[in-house]
Amino acid sequence: MGEMRKIAAILVSDVVGYSRLAGADEDRILARLRALRSDLIDPTIAVHHGRVVKRTGDGSLVEFRSVVDAVRCAIEVQNAMVERNAGLPPDRRIEFRIGIHLGDVVEESDGDLMGDGVNIAARLESICEPGCICLSEQAYWQVKARLDLVIDDRGAMQLKNIIDPVRVYSLQVGLPAQPKSAASQTQASGEPSAPPSIPDKPSIAVLAFNNMSGDAEQEYFSDGISEDIITDLSKLSELHVIARNSSFVYKKTSVSVPDMARMLGVRYLLEGSVRKAGNRVRVTAQLIDSMSGGHVWASRFDRDLTDIFAVQDELTQEIVSALKLKLTASERDHLARERATNIEAYEFLLRGREQSLACTRPGNIAARNLAGAAIAVDPAYAAAHALIAFTHVLDYINAWSTEPDNSLRTGLELAHQAVEMDEQQHNGHFALGMACMWSRDLDRARAEAQRGLMLSPNSIDLLMLFAHIQIFSGDPASALETLAVSMQLDPHYPDVLLQFLADAHFSLGDYEKAVGALMERLARNPQSDIAHALLASCYGHLGRPGESLKAWEQAIQLNPTFSIERRRRVLPFQNPDDFQRRVEGLRKVGLAG
Repeated sequence: MGEMRKIAAILVSDVVGYSRLAGADEDRILARLRALRSDLIDPTIAVHHGRVVKRTGDGSLVEFRSVVDAVRCAIEVQNAMVERNAGLPPDRRIEFRIGIHLGDVVEESDGDLMGDGVNIAARLESICEPGCICLSEQAYWQVKARLDLVIDDRGAMQLKNIIDPVRVYSLQVGLPAQPKSAASQTQASGEPSAPPSIPDKPSIAVLAFNNMSGDAEQEYFSDGISEDIITDLSKLSELHVIARNSSFVYKKTSVSVPDMARMLGVRYLLEGSVRKAGNRVRVTAQLIDSMSGGHVWASRFDRDLTDIFAVQDELTQEIVSALKLKLTASERDHLARERATNIEAYEFLLRGREQSLACTRPGNIAARNLAGAAIAVDPAYAAAHALIAFTHVLDYINAWSTEPDNSLRTGLELAHQAVEMDEQQHNGHFALGMACMWSRDLDRARAEAQRGLMLSPNSIDLLMLFAHIQIFSGDPASALETLAVSMQLDPHYPDVLLQFLADAHFSLGDYEKAVGALMERLARNPQSDIAHALLASCYGHLGRPGESLKAWEQAIQLNPTFSIERRRRVLPFQNPDDFQRRVEGLRKVGLAG
């Protein structure tokens, strides 16, 4: 595999005065650096989705999926160093300089990064004051409205070996970044501030249960148990439940319980383990109060494998009791309902769900086949029917099928069947809502999404679906509010949510904010052709033809078959003018007739 060009958020750091420190006591400084990396730096990088590209003695080059993640990581490290250096004489303090830039890089076949994006970040680091963070203008633009930061605008500076001047912003640390007020939380792209504030009602994150089976291939089972507990708890309106996507970020990391709770914006954490051996399963779980660090409740379940559903029910009921939640009558009935009892079908479904998370054509096919295997064992398994329906809709959306219209019809029919089999399953309503939306039946889609949210108020999938329906229905302002709720429940939200934010801002005519959301999405996922295409239209409306042409070229390079007319036919906008506005942005720079 050869080199690949992409946009990335790059962080470069080094130790101030390392040669002097090493000259005084090299063994001690090396030991302290190793301890810092294992105890502070590497776990913090992992939490914020960073990848250490390479280390050069006292320095590091780290790639992040977004500038927001890079800055949050840098702030946490620098603030922690203020605390660790307290009381030490100046000649024994370890202080870092950090430079952050968002720009074009080339990824080599071995994972190394080269190019201007790296060079500018390195030059920013070299001019940085000890204990501070220097941002390029491109990086600063991504975070200025998301975090309340003390910023010093140092103006345009000529950096060594960089042809054009770079506007530099210096970030003062020593105090953690503060969340913005509720009124300004969605000021730029609609993204909530970080860390999220703890809501008034009880709040919980279910961490990925540890797989103790001694077989890495059983990971799907322990992950599935954790996800099902999240699903069960998400049905309770009185509880704020963090989504799987965010709580699983901390899988196999050494982040402390208080730090995890703070970064997720919750008071309680549920952690546990699953050991599956033959026909027996052992599940352990403990509920931790992050404020005291103590266990609110802990239990262990040793059962036959066929009793795993009863274990999940008991575990959920004990959490409800420990948190003293007041359930409505419908919530009590919903939790008391008997669920599927065929363990073989359940395991097929867990494997299928795991495959669907890949969001690829092969993963989609595998998910459909595994859900089909579950139905072969248990023909009345509504959740498996819903998953198959969803895979057919994805075939239509992504043009993965040779007959996309037939895929959508199949998905719609199967989703109807799933809901008829079990009207109380929220995932059936999700699949049907998706199928109806892409079939341009927006009223039915809205009704299905609302019904699903009544059954599972904390469902991220349903919230994002509802926001998408609001955008297509011509109500982008309400979509931003829905997305803000979703991001509170899923602080480490997927990059596709940024596309929804951009779509909503675009529909409101706020092209600058749309650009901000798209740039952040492309920093995470440079391979999104639809993000590049919408970016080209934004730049067209903003009168920036050069950037518009470049974004369009990247969209076509990624997807040579990209078609405006296919997008017009597929995107179910209720008002055709909403799509035409996208075409107008391209027309302004000569990209559309």
